[in-house]
Amino acid sequence: MIAGVTYYLSQHPSIVAFRWSHTQSWGSTWSFLVTSIAFYLIVSVMTHLFLCLLVRRGKPVSLGPIPALHSLMMSVVSAIIFAGILLSTAAEIKETRWFWRRTKTPFQWLLCFPLGTRPSGRVFFWSYIFYLSWFLHMFRTIFSIFKTRKLTFFHLFNNSILTIMSFIWLEFSQSFQVLAILFTTLVYSAVYGYRFWTAIGLRSACFPFVLNCQIVLLSCNLVCHIGVLTLHFMKGGCNGIGAWVLNSVLNGVILLLFLKFYVQSRRKKFGRNGEIGKDKDL
Repeated sequence: MIAGVTYYLSQHPSIVAFRWSHTQSWGSTWSFLVTSIAFYLIVSVMTHLFLCLLVRRGKPVSLGPIPALHSLMMSVVSAIIFAGILLSTAAEIKETRWFWRRTKTPFQWLLCFPLGTRPSGRVFFWSYIFYLSWFLHMFRTIFSIFKTRKLTFFHLFNNSILTIMSFIWLEFSQSFQVLAILFTTLVYSAVYGYRFWTAIGLRSACFPFVLNCQIVLLSCNLVCHIGVLTLHFMKGGCNGIGAWVLNSVLNGVILLLFLKFYVQSRRKKFGRNGEIGKDKDL
């Protein structure tokens, strides 16, 4: 069984021979990226306006088991991507270490791809799947609009920027993406699993589980960004450093928005009853 899982997640010919191409990879063009994000923003705004016109303000609209099933699906998808890129990374390091072992350790390779790295092979296949999975994450915004009857800028900005960043990772073979995908899929598999757990009526955690997971993820990303910058100057350069700079700026904006959201939610909770309540729908 283990051998079969390893084969289908890291040794299958379609994974090994993958190559990011504007002509062969679905959704790999800039025009597709811009159009899809614009469509996401328009649909979200129109859904919010539609509900405001037809349903009494503040009244949630039930979607039945759909949000719970979506959470279960996203938890499974995130877990598969995590397992796939973990096995693929191990295989990639084993097969290519001869090329960079004199200048880097395996951990340094995870943070800093050698100059000239092309977006092909196992790791970039799972990076591509990770990019496509963000279009499934976007449904969460629609569910949130129906549930809370609110459309938040953070939701729209966060999903849009993360989709753009995952596209840039592939387009410029950016360093650090392997660890970013590992951290993100591990956290999101737990977050969506928890959302499914609570959606079917099981007991929720006594602390804001989703919020704490987001804090852990952002903290890990911040530490890794510092590591990339250090290796870039100490090891002769990292591939895709220009894209990494843009990625860092966008991550910084997301971090600031998240901290603002976190502080506001804490104030509201303490102002209401003096204790920390349930998770917001991040």
